[in-house]
Amino acid sequence: MFRHFHSWRRKEDGAAAVEFALIAMPFFLMLVGTVEVSMFFASGSVLEGGAAAASRLLRTGQVQLSGDPEDTFRTALCDHVRTMIPCDRIQYEVIRLDDNTFAGAENYEPEFDEDGNLIPSPFTTGNSNDVIMVRAVYRYEFLTPFIGSLITRDLGRSWSMHTTLSVVKAEPYNFGED
Repeated sequence: MFRHFHSWRRKEDGAAAVEFALIAMPFFLMLVGTVEVSMFFASGSVLEGGAAAASRLLRTGQVQLSGDPEDTFRTALCDHVRTMIPCDRIQYEVIRLDDNTFAGAENYEPEFDEDGNLIPSPFTTGNSNDVIMVRAVYRYEFLTPFIGSLITRDLGRSWSMHTTLSVVKAEPYNFGED
């Protein structure tokens, strides 16, 4: 009788399946979490690069001298971010600073509606030698609510806002003038 008990105790037919079941869930959660957090930070970096690229066109006067300044700016921003961020989900504002100083940017706090969307100021690019502020906002929606809750520290929220700010002074351009 004990012989049957010992042989039964040594059988390991389902041990691998049980071990896999215990390890699989934490492993896949860690894997998905790593990918999710990586995508979150990568989208912020891409937004920052796109705003910098579009701001450069403001600095050199290419946006101001184009036929449609806002479309030129939007195209430059979207061309840079389109591989990672849907362009229609980016909100932005371009503001010529009234006092024409870099320090004046602190007087322009962003305004958001009750849903967390940016209420943009009118698109004003300024002219040669003007100081211009560019703010771009992207609402990143987490695919896994658990990761979103950890990052935002809010159990009911599964999104986080990426915001980038760039302040440039337009170069003294006079294209096409004698």
